[in-house]
Amino acid sequence: MRVLIYGINYAPELTGIGKYTGEMGAWLAQQGHRVTVITAVPYYPEWVIHPTHKNKGWHTEVIDDVEVHRCPLYVPNQVTSIKRILHEFSFVLSSLVFWIPILFGKKYDKVIGVCPPFHLGFLPLIYSKIRKVPFVCHIQDLQVDAARDLGMIKNQRFLKLMLGAERYILINGTAVSTISSGMQKKIEYKGISPSKIIMFPNWVDVNTIQPMPKEMSLRKEFKISDEDKVVLYSGNLGEKQGLDLLIEAARWFNSSKVSFVIVGSGGGKAKLQELVKQYNLNNVHFFPLQPHDKLAALLAAADLHLVLQKKSAADLMLPSKLTNIMAAGGCSLVTAQPNTTLYDTITNHELGIVVEPESVEALIYGIKNALEMDLSIYQRNAKLYAQNHISKVSVLKNFEENLMRLQA
Repeated sequence: MRVLIYGINYAPELTGIGKYTGEMGAWLAQQGHRVTVITAVPYYPEWVIHPTHKNKGWHTEVIDDVEVHRCPLYVPNQVTSIKRILHEFSFVLSSLVFWIPILFGKKYDKVIGVCPPFHLGFLPLIYSKIRKVPFVCHIQDLQVDAARDLGMIKNQRFLKLMLGAERYILINGTAVSTISSGMQKKIEYKGISPSKIIMFPNWVDVNTIQPMPKEMSLRKEFKISDEDKVVLYSGNLGEKQGLDLLIEAARWFNSSKVSFVIVGSGGGKAKLQELVKQYNLNNVHFFPLQPHDKLAALLAAADLHLVLQKKSAADLMLPSKLTNIMAAGGCSLVTAQPNTTLYDTITNHELGIVVEPESVEALIYGIKNALEMDLSIYQRNAKLYAQNHISKVSVLKNFEENLMRLQA
């Protein structure tokens, strides 16, 4: 099977969509399929083009037996709604350099468009119609809904236009895949038949990410005592998480032996660092994203993991960091509202502790109680859930089977 994947993020990006799309492409290639990717030069989550790809322009490389076509794009220093739109459209225009010859070249059997950005679905859809091949639109985030609900775009006419364009892509594609039941319901609400939707959750390699003793963790490297309680937030430092609350909570614990470790980068990092400086906190520590071979050791450093989301982001995206936390046998403190996928998953399977979103008091209360509790039941359940429900091999095998069954 010849598979064409189109998405703005890809390996070697360590977090978010790029991580999962990269692993999907590599896994399909390992199964004997010929995989080609059209993507951007890596820039996420730092929002800086990686030094390995700076000034390279359009080029092709091979990663894990996958042919990867790289396109230059505009990457803003400060991410605003307007600049993000320019960033995304610069990639669409830049990618035409590869799309035009592919459109008239050797035919692919399946084409996958990874969203967001939602409008990336147009070019795979055009290819699908011209070449009469199945097109799968894989939705990691419901970007337009999030932009509306988070107040990032307030122009109602523009929002209506984007929602209409998104619906056009979803209706005219062969199938829509997404990562959670909550997102599936929202996609169905847009008028998409349930029979077209493929459940394709984010996964974790349970053979690589496993529980590890605290003595083997990154505490020593981070110069954090084994006696300290460590509250870890690892991942993208952006708007959707509402991380200001984390710094406010850290103020309450500033005189105790509780260390808040923030690992990652993103558009909101500078603001968080400024708050720490403003409050003169000595219990908040920032570290860069860690390479994959250190991930288990990073997760083992934590007594408690934070998975934070704003209320308005409920069921528009599902935190990808949760998969690794569970595989590592970690206990998560999650901010989520009842009747959302995140809330139901955590509470129904006893995978962690859930508190009200956007409440400093609830977050402080949850952290304090969690650090005084025996968390072993949550840790054990989390590990079992990862093994039984989101292991990399089973999730990707199921998607491969769905992909092979699709007909244009």
